[in-house]
Amino acid sequence: MRSLIAASLLAIVVAGTQAFQQPTFKSGAKTVAVYATVTDKDGRLVPDLAQEDFEIRDSGKTQPIAVFSNEVQPISVVIMLDRSGSMRGNFGLVEAAGEAFVRAMLPADRARIGSFAEKVQIDPETFISDKKELINILRNKLQNEGPTPLWNAVDASISALKDQDSRKVVLAFTDGADNPGNFKLNNLSFIDIMRRAQVADVMVYAVGLESASRPPLGGGGGGLGGGGFGGGSRPDPGLPAIAEETGAGYFELRRAQDLAATFARVADELHRQYLIGFVPEKLDDKMHKIEVRVKKPGMKVRARKEYFAAK
Repeated sequence: MRSLIAASLLAIVVAGTQAFQQPTFKSGAKTVAVYATVTDKDGRLVPDLAQEDFEIRDSGKTQPIAVFSNEVQPISVVIMLDRSGSMRGNFGLVEAAGEAFVRAMLPADRARIGSFAEKVQIDPETFISDKKELINILRNKLQNEGPTPLWNAVDASISALKDQDSRKVVLAFTDGADNPGNFKLNNLSFIDIMRRAQVADVMVYAVGLESASRPPLGGGGGGLGGGGFGGGSRPDPGLPAIAEETGAGYFELRRAQDLAATFARVADELHRQYLIGFVPEKLDDKMHKIEVRVKKPGMKVRARKEYFAAK
């Protein structure tokens, strides 16, 4: 009986390990990895398609698929949370939303927790899988309220992910437009961050909350089209754009009570994406347009729009 139990436990461990194995990429060639989310006409995730159901095009030309997997791939994620003054009454709900994402993490996933207000802060110093420690940061180590340096915060998140080998993700939350509030001239803009995310192969998921009231904080805005000054408003219009370009998702909410369910939904989506790899025809240190298509009717696919062909 003991040997049977031991064998069963070993099988579980091996199965768990296999679920997180990265597909083998061809040595001697640069394989471009594209993560794709597929939904049906009702918006439900479709996780059981086969390689032959997909087509990928590089600059309009169909490419052979060199790597394909619909197994769970581990993620490294920075959860970056808005601590602006307009969110003060909802801080508890935002923290609970971050906690919902952390609790949905799988054993091979790793995360850091960020917040932005007077500064951009990311804890701990390295990416970890310890859910207890991540939840402790959410409950006890986030900043007090301040302005909204949204794009500076996303930039810091991309920098934090630089040396990670697994799929790189930023999950950013805000209720307003970018407004660093620091009167500096070197604040980063939406355009800056869009290009950097594309080159660094980072998926930028975003959750926006419509703000009922947002008092002016001063300082120059760097969001899409500029400003971030005062008034009840929708979140920064750059968020859905950067999410679409990087193959991520954007969710805009009207109620803070929906935050936890939305963060859990993002975690579920990340665990049910397809990995599609192809070998580019040339490496020329330029951006290239790519398109992923699903051959089955009624399906919608979301994947990044460009890649950087580094020599």
